[in-house]
Amino acid sequence: MKPIWIVDDDQSIRFVLEKALLREGLSTRSFTNPREVLAALATEDGSEGPQVLVSDIRMPGGSGLDLLTQVKQQLPALPVIIMTAFSDLDSAVSAFQNGAFEYLPKPFDLPKAIELIRRALEESQREEVAEELMAATPEMMGQAPAMQDVFRAIGRLSQSNVTVMITGESGSGKELVARALHKHSPRANGPFVAINTAAIPKDLLESELFGHERGAFTGAQTSRRGRFEQAEGGTLFLDEIGDMPFDLQTRLLRVLSDGHFYRVGGHTSVKANVRVIAATHQDLEQRVKEGVFREDLFHRLNVIRLRLPALRERREDVQVLTKHFLLQSAQQLGVEPKRISEQALEILGHFNFPGNVRQLENICHWLTVMAPAQMIEAKDLPPEVLSHNNAVNAVAQGEIAAGEFVPLSESAPLAATIGSTPALVNLGAHAGWESALEVEALQLLGTDRQDVWDVLTKRFESLLIQAALATTRGRRIEAAVKLGIGRNTITRKIQELHIEA
Repeated sequence: MKPIWIVDDDQSIRFVLEKALLREGLSTRSFTNPREVLAALATEDGSEGPQVLVSDIRMPGGSGLDLLTQVKQQLPALPVIIMTAFSDLDSAVSAFQNGAFEYLPKPFDLPKAIELIRRALEESQREEVAEELMAATPEMMGQAPAMQDVFRAIGRLSQSNVTVMITGESGSGKELVARALHKHSPRANGPFVAINTAAIPKDLLESELFGHERGAFTGAQTSRRGRFEQAEGGTLFLDEIGDMPFDLQTRLLRVLSDGHFYRVGGHTSVKANVRVIAATHQDLEQRVKEGVFREDLFHRLNVIRLRLPALRERREDVQVLTKHFLLQSAQQLGVEPKRISEQALEILGHFNFPGNVRQLENICHWLTVMAPAQMIEAKDLPPEVLSHNNAVNAVAQGEIAAGEFVPLSESAPLAATIGSTPALVNLGAHAGWESALEVEALQLLGTDRQDVWDVLTKRFESLLIQAALATTRGRRIEAAVKLGIGRNTITRKIQELHIEA
């Protein structure tokens, strides 16, 4: 990880922050004025620059606000925290217009300062992850007619700022389409900011979207910009918009209608120069009928609708996507790319992929790690794919009635493993991982053990964390975000459970 740069002419401030960050395991580099920072940036390459910049406003030899402007020209994604005395507060607030991440009033509470720097650090790392994914992945792939329709629509919208609604199942690539729309729009030089409205608790979502003023609620020690302000001049992607709480839908409608909003606890209107792209896997028309989604907001968002096909609707793309993801996984892991047999490809082509393209990508990453040889054979495919294939063959050969089989991709029935070949076990309508857990629990409870809770909890947590790390290519912070736990929590759990990560 790159160091945190601290810029302040006060040696005591630099010393306190350096020592506190060192205790947190974070490296630092200190400067006494903006000239030194700009000189260092001129001689450093991108891999040796700062991860976060913390700068005072008033210093001999230059202004922190001028430094902010110049740094943002070179490193637009770099989070910059401005430290300010009370008399500089108006200047600090205006710094937000130049792209500051946050401001830190002096004298500051050290734990709060470290917490703020940690938040900026996580934001910086999220940006790096997004850039890495964009660099490693082509915008979109697919020869199926349904995907060609999507490509044509992106091309037609390339010079437009119109609001777009993207619909499609989870894992079908809605954010990828949103990024492509941004990249080929007049706002391409502005930021692309994404937020999953279903992944953030209701009581925090309003602040995440619109920001808050200092003292707006308990714990609001400083003012904070929301996603609308962060996306100024660019694109805001609202994923899973169908899950947005009803009262927040009203606030969103107001922004889309007149282009203004208020921070939580604020009294000054903020203008939003942002293009909104929304996405959902739900039937919004039905949610409107049910009274849980505003009809007027639906019509505001539904100016242009793009529907992404599920992967099972474009099976002809499975082969090219599989080979691409195998190559990509090998590059990320630093190993030689694996090849896949025609029989294995045929089996994958008949799988329903309930998780769509994201599931295929994860399967390819799993195969890169787990397949024993350079050539991936049918027997090397993961259990859920083989179970589905075995059951389909059994139905085709008349060994079980079609009505008795529900594919794993739809209801996740329990698979019993005989040797290395998964065999279908028909447990009825309520089969699933809960049934497997119940069977395991009953077996353990039937013994003299008195640690069943700890044993099963540790196994559950270990599997969940390993699955998340596999999905994020080992990136802990991103895995923690997906699981809804803290960065420190996932680090502690990895150590406690002896997970190789």
